[in-house]
Amino acid sequence: MNEINESFLTDWAVSSKFGAVKGTNGVERQAASAADGEQRKWFEGLLEGHGFTVKRDAIGNQFGLLELVPGAPFVLVGSHMDSQPTAGRFDGAYGVMSGAHACFALAEEFRNHPERARFNLAVVNWFNEEGSRFKPSMMGSSVFTGKLPLDVALDTVDGQGVSVREALDLIDERGDLDRIEVASYAEIHVQQGRSMEEDGVTIGLVNATWAAHKFEFKITGEQAHSGATAMPDRRDALLGAARLVVAARELVDEFEPGMLHTACGELNVYPNSPVVVASEVTLLLDLRSPSGDVIRDAYEKLMATVEKVRQNDGVDVEIIAEHSWDQNPYPEAGVELAREVAAELSLTHDRVLTVAGHDSTNMKDEVPTVMLFVPSVNGVSHNLDEFTHDDDLLAGLQALTGVVRKLAEGALAPENPAVLGTRVSS
Repeated sequence: MNEINESFLTDWAVSSKFGAVKGTNGVERQAASAADGEQRKWFEGLLEGHGFTVKRDAIGNQFGLLELVPGAPFVLVGSHMDSQPTAGRFDGAYGVMSGAHACFALAEEFRNHPERARFNLAVVNWFNEEGSRFKPSMMGSSVFTGKLPLDVALDTVDGQGVSVREALDLIDERGDLDRIEVASYAEIHVQQGRSMEEDGVTIGLVNATWAAHKFEFKITGEQAHSGATAMPDRRDALLGAARLVVAARELVDEFEPGMLHTACGELNVYPNSPVVVASEVTLLLDLRSPSGDVIRDAYEKLMATVEKVRQNDGVDVEIIAEHSWDQNPYPEAGVELAREVAAELSLTHDRVLTVAGHDSTNMKDEVPTVMLFVPSVNGVSHNLDEFTHDDDLLAGLQALTGVVRKLAEGALAPENPAVLGTRVSS
């Protein structure tokens, strides 16, 4: 095991150099950026060096495939390597690298004992999980599971007008892999919260996602001179947006502590000039809670504020996109499988909800899925100071290896494995 740990930590250190932000421990490696492309090429070499065949699909998901049982479905394991702007190096990338090293170790085991393997192994680096450059987030796994049409995803543009199709072609990462037959899926991630660290839990057994309601608002007013226009005559779109930002934060205090998280993560102002009253603002706002009832109550309160903004500030407020879901459980059989592995390894463990979304939230709707967490120091995430101790990284690798071993040997095996993927598009 020491050799496996040393190999993982060595490769982990190399992987963290791609897109490294000088003078920090963080990275900037947004989807289909140059840094993302460089890391993908390096990761391809790492996988091929361990006997895996590397393929991409039409949305840029990168797969390392190892056939142990000719014609059998694959146990898929991984996460994503793209990042937020100026972000931590652990988010997503740890799941890909630990997934790869779990499969490297198991490939050796199954080569020595081929009778034990029922399924093949595959490592995945999902495209654009973060959604920072291209919206929506979890794009690659959404296309792979059929929740988002391929052409819609490929035609999506970033803030500079570059499409996903163009960006993937620039780094030569749009492939032709059509379909994969998947028996099960496993993912590990840093928690991005502080409850596990506070409770002394090493392995989080993710049993459900929080409920959420996400909005993209467009607030439309009227462009005017910021000095000369009389105050009563103004229809200030930025003022209307600001009231929604404040209202989202104040909503939190209307519920029990910890029951509602809100955020306004992106604001685009037009014309964004120092001497012009804004005529249009787009605003991303989200509500999250462990309770679907809280989300519904918060939604009603937010809509009341929207109506007040329309009436009092003379602006139009339009919801141009929204997406919501209730608390969504992970398969209980997968949670129990993860618990058994953690107990066998004498690793402290407990059930934990995930507030953040992950590619596993798409996969669990299609195939038996196991999601694990390791602690985040002080709960810091999407931040250059994001950190998880080596001991926890290695414990997570050990737990993930145990889970994938059981899955490859047939645990949670469905009667009819899912055929997932996307048709190649021009």
